[in-house]
Amino acid sequence: MVLLCSRLNNIYLSQLAGHQEVKFDLQRFQWIGSLENDDMMIFIRTDAPYQSIRDVIKAKEPPKCGSTGAGSSDYVMSRILEETIGAKVNHVVGYPGSREIALAVERGEVACMGLTISTFFSREPFLTWVKTGFVRILAQSGRKRDPRLVDGPTIYELMDQYKTPATGRRVAEAMLLGGEWARSLLAPPGTPADRVKVLREAYEKAVKDPELVAEAKKSRVEVNPRKGDELQSIAMEVMAQPPQVVEQIRKLFVQ
Repeated sequence: MVLLCSRLNNIYLSQLAGHQEVKFDLQRFQWIGSLENDDMMIFIRTDAPYQSIRDVIKAKEPPKCGSTGAGSSDYVMSRILEETIGAKVNHVVGYPGSREIALAVERGEVACMGLTISTFFSREPFLTWVKTGFVRILAQSGRKRDPRLVDGPTIYELMDQYKTPATGRRVAEAMLLGGEWARSLLAPPGTPADRVKVLREAYEKAVKDPELVAEAKKSRVEVNPRKGDELQSIAMEVMAQPPQVVEQIRKLFVQ
């Protein structure tokens, strides 16, 4: 039996959008567990002429935001904000990764970027940016504000504030659920139920191991485990979207 450990944050959106490259069905996999909740954020240089997400909404010229492409956290986060509250950004896609986008932000090629919160608080140059106040947060994806980002509103707060219609809210919620299963461990389709049970129990014990927790802390990785049966329910829920939501997600993923 083969286990798959992967960052599945937004891969499921490619399946929902009906991309031809997708040759899998996440609903058929057996979810064993996840190490962390990977909420997203979008931030902008403090010297940019946008003090808040409200300024982005009202801007005649949207800010340039670097992105690796459709499906990445930076792209997904900004498209959700555009869909739900009308905060448009000018997507500059094609960067190889977050390091290259960060360099573009520092050089002034782009003003903003998106990233998972765990990544932002675990590596450079973002740790230095926090100390120097080089950027300010525009929005974050969690249902509650991360304690390290108390000044940044959540998308849920913004949807309440700007009275996002029901379909728009459901699209946003579907696109945000991927943060619930970051760094997941899965068993392939057809794995017997008794083996799934053993694997889930073993995983739950492993994530509480003091050595693992200590190593994660040393690497600035937050361990917020989720149980396999919980993730299984989330996967079934998020993949069972009504046609109008699926169609809107498909449109958002056309570059």
